[in-house]
Parts: sequence; structure tokens; C-alpha cells
Amino acid sequence: MSIAQLQETLSEAIKNAVTELYDAHLESVEFQTTRKEFEGDTTVVVFPMLRVVKGNPVQIGEAIGTYLVEHVDEVERFNVVKGFLNLVLSDAYFLSFFKNVANFSNFGKVPQTNDAVLVEYSSPNTNKPLHLGHVRNILLGYSVAEIVKASGKKTYKTQIINDRGIHICKSMLAWKRFGNEETPASSGLKGDKLVGNYYVKFDQEYKKQVAQLQSEGKTEDEAKAEAPLLTEAQEMLRKWEAGDTETVALWSKMNGWVYDGFAKTYEAIGVDFDSYYYESETYLLGKDNIEEGLKNGVFYKKDDGSVWCDLTDEGLDEKLVLRSDGTAVYMTQDIGTAIQRSKDLPDVGAMIYTVGNEQDYHFKVLFLILKKLGYSWAKNLHHLSYGMVDLPSGKMKSREGTVVDADDLIEEMAQTAREISEELGKIDDFNETEKEELFRTIGLGALKYYILKIDPKKRILFNPEESVDFQGNTGPFIQYTYARIQSILRKAEEQSGARTIADLSLEGFTLHEKEKEVLKLLQQFPDVIQLAAEQYSPAVIANYTYDLVKEFNSFYQNVSILAADSEAEKQFRIQLAKAVAAVLKTAFGLLGINVPERM
Repeated sequence: MSIAQLQETLSEAIKNAVTELYDAHLESVEFQTTRKEFEGDTTVVVFPMLRVVKGNPVQIGEAIGTYLVEHVDEVERFNVVKGFLNLVLSDAYFLSFFKNVANFSNFGKVPQTNDAVLVEYSSPNTNKPLHLGHVRNILLGYSVAEIVKASGKKTYKTQIINDRGIHICKSMLAWKRFGNEETPASSGLKGDKLVGNYYVKFDQEYKKQVAQLQSEGKTEDEAKAEAPLLTEAQEMLRKWEAGDTETVALWSKMNGWVYDGFAKTYEAIGVDFDSYYYESETYLLGKDNIEEGLKNGVFYKKDDGSVWCDLTDEGLDEKLVLRSDGTAVYMTQDIGTAIQRSKDLPDVGAMIYTVGNEQDYHFKVLFLILKKLGYSWAKNLHHLSYGMVDLPSGKMKSREGTVVDADDLIEEMAQTAREISEELGKIDDFNETEKEELFRTIGLGALKYYILKIDPKKRILFNPEESVDFQGNTGPFIQYTYARIQSILRKAEEQSGARTIADLSLEGFTLHEKEKEVLKLLQQFPDVIQLAAEQYSPAVIANYTYDLVKEFNSFYQNVSILAADSEAEKQFRIQLAKAVAAVLKTAFGLLGINVPERM
């Protein structure tokens, strides 16, 4: 019996109790988790019942508790604390749950329905490599897609690549002026890193020109606007938009370098995509939708010819959707891209945009306009808004070259994992290849867990060394517990061969308090997945996983597994440890984290 089924059984019994004892009708029953300081496995809140049952809440709780013990097999005893009825469930209830889960490796995941969700994440610019800010975006988007899939919905992972605009032309111009035909092959650099270097180079040379013009008597604003490099980059953008053959060829070549670099970084991080959209192909989308909206009164035209959407009735402002010269703004193409995606993937009923919280207002406006345009799926659009990632050294700036490159970060995490692991001295029997794989698994796990355990809306101060701690609420601590369980299971197999839950005989079995606590947490996992999917929050999974590990370690320290008092106890505890390991692996998989078999 699942938690939901149990609550349904208890609700029905409590309603019957209220009818029989008080001749009253109770509409619903409120449950909550029993507080740690009280005995109990689930708690019924009595206070809401006072609307239909008059009397002392403690006495009402006592009467209902007595009724439940008499009428519900799963309820063994109870206690009442003020208006809270704490129910202690029978060992048989928890053992029945455990015995009936044939395979904990699949536990918690729901078969996919036809409801499909599109998750957009990453969405980088092609003028620089991916950096720490992108890493949070990528990890969040990928994990949310995996969680939503586990909750029972089909998912599509996508991104829109910002491959056009003045920032792209800055890198192109700097390479053309200062690159001497340098390529990723000739330089030995990843393509995205090479192009990013020229974006920084542009800024350096541009600042020199601005300083020179100021020394000649120009104001700062005049100097910034008239610097030859900037005017040349603006001209390059005009040529690109006009389809100039030479400019488009250079753009294609340098973007190709960047895409190759991005692909290597995505592979290193361990994420994937089902489709790609390119701003160079979508930036003209939406103009037809604006024309349609004008006819339907969703938009209005000002005297200068610009087109706007009045959102003041919804507490927002007036939003420009088409300039007076007929050119689109970002909002226009976002409207068009959303509509295009709904045509490309007709089974998609919801879209999730993983974008930093500086775009909160933009997405409020976008979603509202799409609703006004009459798209039924617009009510299921969600902005997965997240806070920035800071470093102890301060804020990152791409154009000044002060960002933390994603590739460098991955290498740094692996190196930090190496240093800490070698200090602990637990890997002497690993060969060099196994060590390298382990360090990367630990380093990436530390990075991902550190970022994903925090609520997406909160800002993060990322400390690499703190994240690779083998104690506390960290990825390596959980990975180490998983590896410890695998070690126990290997020893168990050596002693008595491979067994399964089906082999257990649990008739009349009495649970140790620590076993029961582990079972209670295991039972919660399906609900945790659903809650994480509803909230689009990997933090729900991460913090559940930490709680499960803490509970397992408490169990491990208080009872013996392989030297249990009886064979039945030993085999049960082995299977319990195996179930915990399976759930840890599944939970970490939803976060995009691998678990090592040995550490």
C-alpha cells in the first residue's frame, strides 16, 4: 500500500469515526509528517475538524485514535499532542510495502503518458565558451527535464542558440583584424574558446580606441559611439543581414568552431538535447503573428507606426512588439518561436524556459501576450527562473575575460577531487585510468549537487573546495555512501550468493526502529519525484537524497548487517541496503550525477 493509498484508507476510517462518534459529516482529512520529537509515522491534524465536531481537540484525537486502532489493521497505536493525532503504523504495513516493490531500480518512476513538455535550457551566445553561469542553467534545465520525465510525462530538451547580433560580429571582426588565419586546429584550442578570446580582444582594442578619442577631446559617449572598431562591427552586422557572401561565410566558419566546442562541453557535463533552434533562423518569426494580433485587437499601432500591447489592466505596462520601421524586437521573435515550437511538436502541452531571474518581467509579458493571442497551451508556460552564481572573487564579465570557463571548472573540480581523495588515501588499489574516471565522477558530482541542492530562485556563492567535502550535505558524501553499500553487497554475495527481495521470508518479522525509518523514507520517493516535478525543483530530489543517506548511515551505525543475529535479519538488511542504493542511483540520475561502484 502506497502513502496515498494509506491516507485514503485512513481518511475513510476517520470520516466514519466522526459520523459514528459525533453524528457529524467530515469533508476531508488533513495529514502531515510526524515531527521528529514525537512517536509516530503519520499525523492527523485535528484542528480543522472542530468546524464540524465541537469539543476538546485532545479528547477528539483520543477518540478517533482508539477507533482507528480497532478498525484499521495498519494502525498499531497512537498518541495525541495538543491537536495532533500521531499514528504508529504496524511493521507488517512497512514490510508489505517493501516486499511488493519487485525492483527498486525502477521505483518511483511513472510510465510516460501522451502529455509532452518542452524544456529549454543552455541557450548560449556563439561569441564565447560556456561559463559557470551557463552551468547552473544547463544543470537545472537537464535535471528538470529528467524529473518531469520520471513523473510520467514525455519530455523534449531544446535550446535556442543566440548566433547573430553585434556581439557575434565583434568576435568576427577581431579575428579578421588580429587572427592571422588562426584556427582551432592550428592553435590547439577548442573552437568556442578561440572565438571567445577574440571577443575579449575586441573589447581590449575598443577600449584603447575610446581612450584615444577621449584624449583628442571627444566626450566618453561620443568616443564610445565613434570608435572605428564599433562602427566596423555595426557595418559587418548590416552586411550579414543583407546576406553578404564573404561575411556570411566567416560567420558560418566561426560559428561552426563554437558548435564543436559546445558539443565537447555538453558531453563532458553529461547533458543532451533533442532539438536546436537558431536565432539566425527565428529572428524574423513573430511578425505575421503581430499582424494577426493587430486585426484581432490584441495589439494597437501608434502614430509613428510602432506596434504595442497594452498590459496595464494586468498590472504591467505597454510593451513594444514592432518598431516604427517595421523591425522586430526580442519579444516579437520569442512570440514567433513559441508558436513555431507548438507547430513543430504538436503533442507539447507545456513549455519550460530555463532563464536567469533578470528576465522575470520579460517572461510575464511573453506568456500574457500568448494567452491574449488565444493559444490554449499558453496557460502551461513556465519560466524556470534562477539566481546568479557568484564566486568568492566576485562577479564574472565575459568581455573582460573574467568568467570561469565551464571546461576549466570541470577540470578544477576533478583536480580538487584528486587532492582530497589522495589525502584520504582510500584509492591505493585503483589503477591510473580508474582513478581519473573516479576523480571526474566525484568532481562533477560535487559541482552538480552543490548547485542543484539549492532552490533555483536563490543566488549561489560557489566554493569548489567546499563542494568536494566528503562530509555533510555534498555530492561526494552521498556517492561515498552508495559506494559503501556496494562494498557491503559484494561481501554479502561472497558469503551467501545473490538474493532478491522475493527470496525473503518476512512472516512475523519485527523491524528495528532504524530499519523502519529507512523504509519510511524509501516509501516517500515516488511522492518526492512528483513534488519535484510540480515545483520544477531538483533541490527537492537532492535534499531527499541527503535525508535518505543520513538515515541509512544511522541504520548502518546502529545495527549490524552482515553479522546480524539471525539469517532472516541479515538477508532483510542486505535487501534493504540494496534498495537504498537503487533509490540513490535513481535520484542522482535525475540530477544528472553518476555514482561510483567503488571509492
